[in-house]
Amino acid sequence: MTTATFLYKSDPVRGRVWAEVFRRQAPDIDFRIWPDVGDDPAAVRFLAAWTPPDDIATRFPNLQVLFSSGAGVDQFDFDALPPALPVVRMVEPGIVQGMVEYVTHAVLDLHRDRPAYRRQQQAAEWRPLPVKMARERRVGVLGLGSLGQAVLAQLKSLHFDCAGWSRSQHSVEGVRCFAGAPELQAFLQRTDILVCLLPLTDATRGFLDAQLFAQLPAGAALVHVGRGPQLVAADLLDALAQGRIAEAVLDVTEPEPLPAGHAFWSHPRIQLTPHIASMTQPESAAEAVLGNLRRFAAGQAMEGLVDRARGY
Repeated sequence: MTTATFLYKSDPVRGRVWAEVFRRQAPDIDFRIWPDVGDDPAAVRFLAAWTPPDDIATRFPNLQVLFSSGAGVDQFDFDALPPALPVVRMVEPGIVQGMVEYVTHAVLDLHRDRPAYRRQQQAAEWRPLPVKMARERRVGVLGLGSLGQAVLAQLKSLHFDCAGWSRSQHSVEGVRCFAGAPELQAFLQRTDILVCLLPLTDATRGFLDAQLFAQLPAGAALVHVGRGPQLVAADLLDALAQGRIAEAVLDVTEPEPLPAGHAFWSHPRIQLTPHIASMTQPESAAEAVLGNLRRFAAGQAMEGLVDRARGY
């Protein structure tokens, strides 16, 4: 009987960590790093990739599961994948913890007026600003998946007034939850700091636009850690110029990296980071995938299984 092959096609440095985890915990699996697919491509049962090889149905006729090596799956062309192939996004503690750290830092930075104080320092201006308590600051999170709920749990522990919005109804303890298009306006109107953690789908492309910004309280702030194509750049620049948005923290842009001369680089009210808010940690990522392989073998639901109709 041919040993099942697990093929990894992503950062090879991280792949070597995965290989060691598989060697220790699942020595019966033939773990290989692309482009080494072994002598028999038909033995490849599992593939972890950020961008899969072309024509995987022909290359790997017995492929049973495609794992994303990151939290998103918007980089996959689902039309090019076999229709019945299960696709699983990465759900692992390193991604969650990294996002919680990044968003918490950004929210606290905005809450305590640190961007304004940095500008004052550059102008040699000593001027205290009024201090608000966290309970007086209304934070709203777009997206109530595992990342959104973890972020809200941390912000709630710091006593921020927290709310969340998603397309479907959720219930999160201590958080006011809004759902669907009919409740979006009410959610936005009560939000001083807006955090975008939505997945990228056809419905969320261009979601952060002038119409949305106009429904926020004047002087609101944006923390964007979803995906670059969700933000209409020109609309954000207009909102900043009008004072509708006071500050923006952007970890994702369209394109990435931004071209030289883009207005975001030098804007005094935009803080940029190069898509580093959260990254998979290779050891815990490999362990998370092994957990899903065990669930798959037992006929159980895998964590992070993608609903293709929704795109996440």
